[in-house]
Amino acid sequence: MADRLAIDGGKPIRQQPFHPWPVFDQSEEKALLEVLHSGNWGMLNGTRVTEFEAQFANFQGAKFGICVPNGTLALQLALIALGIGPGDEVITTPYTFIATASSIIQTGACPVFVDIEPGSHNIDPDLIEDAITPRTRAIVPVHLSGRPANMDAILAIAQKHSLFVLEDACQAWGSEWRGKRVGALGNAGAFSFQASKNITAGEGGIVITNDEDLAERCWSIHNVGRIRDGAWYQHEVLGWNLRLPEWEGAILQVQLARLPVHMQQREENVSYLTRRIQAEIPGLIPPAEDLRITAHSHHLLILKYQPAAFGGHRRDDFVHAMEAEGITPISTGYIPLHQSPAIQRALGNKFITGQSLPAAEQAGRESLWLNQNIFLGTHEDMDSILEAAQKIQKAWR
Repeated sequence: MADRLAIDGGKPIRQQPFHPWPVFDQSEEKALLEVLHSGNWGMLNGTRVTEFEAQFANFQGAKFGICVPNGTLALQLALIALGIGPGDEVITTPYTFIATASSIIQTGACPVFVDIEPGSHNIDPDLIEDAITPRTRAIVPVHLSGRPANMDAILAIAQKHSLFVLEDACQAWGSEWRGKRVGALGNAGAFSFQASKNITAGEGGIVITNDEDLAERCWSIHNVGRIRDGAWYQHEVLGWNLRLPEWEGAILQVQLARLPVHMQQREENVSYLTRRIQAEIPGLIPPAEDLRITAHSHHLLILKYQPAAFGGHRRDDFVHAMEAEGITPISTGYIPLHQSPAIQRALGNKFITGQSLPAAEQAGRESLWLNQNIFLGTHEDMDSILEAAQKIQKAWR
């Protein structure tokens, strides 16, 4: 169908790629060369990583930051530093990247999935308390696509039940809930700087927190169990070498300086595109507006696809047709984690067989994703997305 549509329509609507990613210029090159010629390539004898840790923590409204090789390890490090381990349960969302759950499993704890709000794709606070048991130690909300979860409700539940809150903010650099940037609203937050992310060094991650004792535990664990004033071979706890090299620290400093301008560009383009989608394309539904969200990273734009508005054609058909019209990258997003064979095998007899999480399952069937680099372009770029969707809809009706 997609091929026939492209032929029927002649040339694809869009014949040029969207805004390239990653974005870099001579600033990154200069920073890397400075690290190269310094000879200080490791975090322990350089300054770039420690400077970036302080800069990023401050940017997110936190006092402390500890960089690690990726966002998955940021989550796992924070969980271990919080004392999460075998026999514990951690409440989280099923509609997220597998690392949210796998990091919990790697500590020996068990993820407990709570369904999402259909309008936000984030964990539904109204369902959390029913999932709490005597073994529950923490809640890991995910700020999916950069859209903050309902932190008012989540923090109130955590306080009531004496639970830790670790924010999975791996897609939420600069996002705000009621004027406060996420990641430092709970006990700790984890961010990713992987290649697809809005600020990237190819890989990388960070834990941020306002808790000095927690920050010191994270630092010790990520530095092979050392303590800051201890001897080189003095190891007080079991840890790993999770240090980030100076190369990544140098790139991330430059990327962070560029982020505010990029955030403004993404916000303007997403707002323009969603207004026009709402007005002109029935059957594509943008996320619900929430005035408590005062800044959004827009790592993704997640749309709900309704087949009835497109002649009954499946979502996958629509994705293929959009790709044929030159709209890439577009994808269908996550498979809910309670349906993931890897998670089911890892949990074994701890997995809740037959668990139904209808909102997450619906999101898995209906979601369409547009990636962040698209929104660094122009209104004309947004128009091409609309024109392609309208062309497909007209052909299928």
